[in-house]
Amino acid sequence: MSAPHRSYRYYDLIMAAFVCVLLCSNFIGAAKQTEVTLPFIGTLTVGAGVLFFPIAYFFGDVLTEVYGYARDRRVVWAGFGALAFASFMAWVVVSLPPAHNEFMAQFQGQLEGVFGNAWRIAIASMLAYWCGSFANSYVLAKMKVLTQGRWLWTRTIGSTAVGEALDSLLFYGGAFYGVWDLHDLIQVAVLEYFLKTMWEVLATPLTYWMVHALKKIEHEDFYDRRTRFTPFSLDV
Repeated sequence: MSAPHRSYRYYDLIMAAFVCVLLCSNFIGAAKQTEVTLPFIGTLTVGAGVLFFPIAYFFGDVLTEVYGYARDRRVVWAGFGALAFASFMAWVVVSLPPAHNEFMAQFQGQLEGVFGNAWRIAIASMLAYWCGSFANSYVLAKMKVLTQGRWLWTRTIGSTAVGEALDSLLFYGGAFYGVWDLHDLIQVAVLEYFLKTMWEVLATPLTYWMVHALKKIEHEDFYDRRTRFTPFSLDV
């Protein structure tokens, strides 16, 4: 049975924020490796996108917790469509012949350096994002019913741990296997999975505040007791 149709005050804004974070983290920070120094651990190599990509999972948790799986599913598909178009646009822009001038003689190479691997990153991103996001939403929705709405932290952290595991495996394996050194690839993937999950742990107070505020403002606290969990639908 679908959720009753109704309008919400902040649902569209959260959807827009989710899509923005998804696009920026995949196209600005995904390909760059950077070094961070952690206390007691030392200097480690990570992808720059790790600083921002977990925000997408934060919004996914909030959307599912407040509005339910079906409405989060629409947001996931909106993000998928935006990522597909951005990838296509990047491919077209890079493929167009550059003008014959001094500026483009340098800029074309820089553009190809940033977006030249975009097709592979895009495919891996879309597959990883699609699987990870739906897994995250599904686990959270099921855990909410199982826990009868208690212990929010267990489902936000638990669902993120599952979703990020799929995301990291599919993205780094698909996008950078054979491009990065295998040792670096494994190190970055495992480390980023740990950091992204820890990001969710640290964001728990903010998650509690935002979920509580939205439930109060929207007069909604959806439980997915009769939801059809197929990802291939836009019904709410």
